[in-house]
Amino acid sequence: MTNPKTIVAISGLIRPLLEPRLPDDLDIRWFMTKEEALEAVPEAEIGWFDMYEQEAMAATLRAATKLKWLNSIYAGLDFLPMDVLIERGITVTNGAGINAITIAEYVVMGMLNIAKGYREVVRAQERREWLLDSPGKRELAGSKALLLGYGAIGKLIQPRLEAFDVDVTVVRRSGGEGVLSPDEWRGKLGEFDWVVLAVPATPETEGMIGTDELAAMKSDAVIVNIARGSVIDQSALIGALESKKIGGAFLDVTTPEPLPEDHKLWTLDNAHISMHLSGRAQDKMFIRSAERFLDNLDKFRRGEPVAPVFDPIRGY
Repeated sequence: MTNPKTIVAISGLIRPLLEPRLPDDLDIRWFMTKEEALEAVPEAEIGWFDMYEQEAMAATLRAATKLKWLNSIYAGLDFLPMDVLIERGITVTNGAGINAITIAEYVVMGMLNIAKGYREVVRAQERREWLLDSPGKRELAGSKALLLGYGAIGKLIQPRLEAFDVDVTVVRRSGGEGVLSPDEWRGKLGEFDWVVLAVPATPETEGMIGTDELAAMKSDAVIVNIARGSVIDQSALIGALESKKIGGAFLDVTTPEPLPEDHKLWTLDNAHISMHLSGRAQDKMFIRSAERFLDNLDKFRRGEPVAPVFDPIRGY
């Protein structure tokens, strides 16, 4: 009597990259819609449930009652029911680091864009107007940046900024020389020209930048958020931008997403909104994810540790 094949339920979005390379002794169940997913997953031990709708992904996870390992291309999985992952003891691998290079490049781009007033240069070109002076006169060299979050993305942001002679101070729990602890950074906010947010979305980081933190920043400081919209008190940020209490904000993430057409943030000239495109500004995301999944699949079936593991208790 042969053992039944391990059932694997996978989103069809990744099918072209995976199908030719999957082992023959697996029972692969592909799906494209929420309805197909709910049919495919109840018996699955291994799942990759990525869809464009986060609510559909959460519903699919709830239906996968026999799941042992969940994989995702997303780094932030805060939209999934953590209680389900914890109660069922599901191993979760996420997309940490998959998009880190392009997001780190986006941070540099956003900072340079604001420093040189490049948005105004683009607008002048569209008007066919020859500017006689630069609308932005800041230099990254010699400026000081506070980097909150030192995961896969933060570790790539630091050397890229240092290559522009930016003095980077990192915040992390473990401390160390030239590093601020989570208890220290708020008292030093007034020292920095740039505040870069690269933290995971957890209850601990929600609203970590609010009225008090914005008031403590330099009047020309720029906040760069490539984390989650929820880590900033958005109404407080709008107030600080409107009253020019800070210099500006480069926001790859907002609350909500997409931002409604009539939202106040669109109207503020010192707010630069990049529509959560930083991770998508590449053509290797799915290739990297497929390679990582296949490597982890071999390890999982041999009983070896998979990586990177997402901890639903910590939220990252």
